[in-house]
Amino acid sequence: MFKQVREDIASVFKRDPAARNWFEVLTTYPGLHALLFHRCNHWLWNKGAKWLARWLSTFARWFTGIEIHPGAKIGRRFFIDHGMGVVIGETAEIGNDVTLYHGVTLGGTSWNKGKRHPTLEDGVIVGAGAKILGPFTVGAGAKIGSNAVVNKAVPAGATVVGIPGRIVLRSQPDEPEEGIKVDPELRAAAQKRYGFDAYGISEEMPDPVAKSIRGLLDHLYLMDGRMDKMCQALQRLDQNFKAEQMPELPKDDFSDLEDKTDECKT
Repeated sequence: MFKQVREDIASVFKRDPAARNWFEVLTTYPGLHALLFHRCNHWLWNKGAKWLARWLSTFARWFTGIEIHPGAKIGRRFFIDHGMGVVIGETAEIGNDVTLYHGVTLGGTSWNKGKRHPTLEDGVIVGAGAKILGPFTVGAGAKIGSNAVVNKAVPAGATVVGIPGRIVLRSQPDEPEEGIKVDPELRAAAQKRYGFDAYGISEEMPDPVAKSIRGLLDHLYLMDGRMDKMCQALQRLDQNFKAEQMPELPKDDFSDLEDKTDECKT
């Protein structure tokens, strides 16, 4: 038991740079207090002392602002940062090294008995205010963005944002459509030619608008290649045919888009 408490305290230092020493963590971190209460309450729940477990969990909610049903299963090195408003339902299952921020709900969508709450696999991070509702699995290493509402399974390593939650980043990036091959260097040259950098958004926090513009740039790149081949074929058929130089696109035409992308970065 004491080994597990030491492990829980150590996990705080790894994930909160504000933590200064073990005494401060042990006495002032409500997320750790709620977890220690839950360890005891879950043991009582499994031993059949369900009323006592519920009463102590209610006291823990009053003391910490975090509500964890004693029936919930929680793994090792679980960390709740700040914690106020966190709710974890009875049939929720949480793996190892999971991190929740304040305002997170692991809730159910059914009044029927049985599995009603989500399962979070190892290494999941759930941002402030996010709601994960239903008896499905959030895969290992997935990230749920702040205030997202997730009501369906999330694959391992994915990033989910929005209402309803949508996947904006996968552990393995999406491949181009079958038959379409885009050379990364030529793609970069095309984006430079058009005077707009659609790749300014970090891959860790992608933006749907930038992703759409990236798709347009890929399409323009393919169209340019096809036009060049057509011009070459026409020159072989007619020596008098001369391909006209493609005009450069003024960078000012994309200034509004650049401003919007800069806003998304901040």
